Amino acid sequence: MSVDVRTVPEKLSRDKSAPTRRRGNWPRLTRVGLGVLSVLLGIAVWDLVSRNYTAFFLPSPMLTWQGAVELVRDGTLWDSVTASSTRILTGWALGVVIGVPVGLLMGCVPWLRLMLDPYIQFFRFVPPIAFVTLAIIWLGPGEASKVALIFYTTVFIVALNTLAGVLSVDELRLRAARALGANPVRTLASVVLPSTVPHVVTGARLAMGNSFLTIVSAEIVAAQSGLGSLIWTARNYAKTEWVFVGIIALGLLGYLFDWILRMVTSKTLRRYGVNF
Repeated sequence: MSVDVRTVPEKLSRDKSAPTRRRGNWPRLTRVGLGVLSVLLGIAVWDLVSRNYTAFFLPSPMLTWQGAVELVRDGTLWDSVTASSTRILTGWALGVVIGVPVGLLMGCVPWLRLMLDPYIQFFRFVPPIAFVTLAIIWLGPGEASKVALIFYTTVFIVALNTLAGVLSVDELRLRAARALGANPVRTLASVVLPSTVPHVVTGARLAMGNSFLTIVSAEIVAAQSGLGSLIWTARNYAKTEWVFVGIIALGLLGYLFDWILRMVTSKTLRRYGVNF
């Protein structure tokens, strides 16, 4: 029995994608409903537990809501969200813009990878909070120090994920491109970059999460605005409900940023068989 080899990739792709569609083929209303139900159950458990403790130790959902309304009315919450968002997006964007080319160069140029690897391996284990004092001394207590810390958090994660994507490219595809006469630039654009895109997006998402960890530490140490500063100020005034408001705002803001990133990149990733 003969087999048409031209139809094999299509059949394999169809066979592999079918289980994925079945697993993720939940109606949108069902998915939203389950998410809302989960949140409501969590709030109910929070309310029940808070009744056994003082408001200073564990404020109730209602008290936290009242604190949020208070912070919204005087503009504190909006100013804090705006300040933190600006710092995160600026530092994160700079880290991605620098990290992707560095990862590509390290993956394509072996001698450069060997030279930069000691620095990458060293600094990626040094947490950004360790550089807060130096950032303030070198760049001052203004916006530059916070953005630099976010950049530091982002660039290594993105570079390493991009490097992993380049190194994972199938050697047979590279040989085929060279055999067909593709020069290094054409090979990079047509083979390496498409294979690396999912790794870049993964690195960018991971870096976004780490950026939120960094910004809180930086704003607690040296900032007059931002969600980290809000949490620290609430601690000084013994307003635990404000602490909860700041934490919830951070979580919602991170969820929003990650959702936007997934929506923006999902169409590109689908071309390479990746779903987030």
